[in-house]
Amino acid sequence: MYRQVIETAKEKMKKTTSVYQTDLRSIRAGRANPQLLDRVMVDYYGVQTPLTQMGNVSSPEPRMLVVSVWDQKALPLVEKAILKSDLGLNPSNDGKLIRLVIPELNEERRKELTKLVRKGAEDAKVAIRSIRRDAMEQFKKLEKDSSITEDDRTKAEKKMQEATDEAIKGIDVISAQKEKEIMEV
Repeated sequence: MYRQVIETAKEKMKKTTSVYQTDLRSIRAGRANPQLLDRVMVDYYGVQTPLTQMGNVSSPEPRMLVVSVWDQKALPLVEKAILKSDLGLNPSNDGKLIRLVIPELNEERRKELTKLVRKGAEDAKVAIRSIRRDAMEQFKKLEKDSSITEDDRTKAEKKMQEATDEAIKGIDVISAQKEKEIMEV
């Protein structure tokens, strides 16, 4: 009975970790990566549309991204959305394409990005702890309903804590790797 609660919680923790990893892809580490623009939303005829659904993003050079939009009338909208994003990039629009030159990261910007990574890691850890808390409440409820014994609840809580510790350790490892990637010159 309690094993299913633990498995469900573990799945939720895995999803939280993968969402955190996806968010980290949009934090640039000095190299041009088309996934950098995955989170950019464009106000396209009153609808928030992901940039990736409006055109192609490519990286012809190590320090440059090129955005070619299918609807040329949307080019200024895309440019505005990139400027509004927290990426710190200045788009240059030639009427057909938008070019984004990825500047070298200075020390100050690197530190800002590592703070962003740490904040994301902390948010992910809070979400994982929340999943654990919900599972613990379910264990107590099962015990109250006489579905499991006190020993089973204690065992389940111990296993849940181990799963939580493992998930948090995984977040820490991912975070440390990204910080290292950002800080290398």
